[in-house]
Amino acid sequence: MIDQQIDIPTKDGATTTFITHPERGGPFPVILFYMDAPAIREELRDMARRLATSGYYVMLPNLYYRSGVMELGPLPADPESPERKRMFELMASINIPMVMEDTKALLAYAEGQPAANTRLVGTVGYCMSGRYAINAATHFPDQVKAAASIYGTHLATDQPDSPHLAASKTKAELYFACAETDIYAPQEVIDKVAQAMRGANAEVEIYPRTHHGFAFPKRPVYDRDAAERHWERLLALYRRNLA
Repeated sequence: MIDQQIDIPTKDGATTTFITHPERGGPFPVILFYMDAPAIREELRDMARRLATSGYYVMLPNLYYRSGVMELGPLPADPESPERKRMFELMASINIPMVMEDTKALLAYAEGQPAANTRLVGTVGYCMSGRYAINAATHFPDQVKAAASIYGTHLATDQPDSPHLAASKTKAELYFACAETDIYAPQEVIDKVAQAMRGANAEVEIYPRTHHGFAFPKRPVYDRDAAERHWERLLALYRRNLA
């Protein structure tokens, strides 16, 4: 495997991006891996590496670069702690248009890399970034062939770029993995997404007995069986669409 971390120029500066891909056999389809709210950390780099070993050029960008922040470090459980309040401030400092500009820059960089095949692109976003992964499919419909939201938030809003409206704007296959218990994406939101995806090339799946964050090994709510199921679903999604 080849790992590197580089600064990719964007409209608003440069995003430090972790890139990993196999050493031989390229060019590889590109996977854009959008981070969750607690920011870049080795846990996410390891997940990116796991994806890459299946034959992908995986890009994990720092979405908080505009604030000069990359790694937040350990976060206390207390939602009122200064560290968690800072995390929510950072999460609120970015939005779909900003991240789509970043996505444009990431794809432009990958276009010039011999190991990357930007004609076949998949996306995945966790937590706050589920909406970014889905929107990448609607903003770059000629390249993004598969998009996955893993316990994503803000999935059904009153905005025109709401993820639940994505099916009519892309031919990509869409996948929504949802925790059974999730204060950030309650059942009524999941139901709205499922209703909007009926008849589309999409799946909305609820993972029984899980909580928000179940795929992250370092979280107290980590569920090994559910996490492995999510890997199975992700890799099958990409095999179907990025071959």
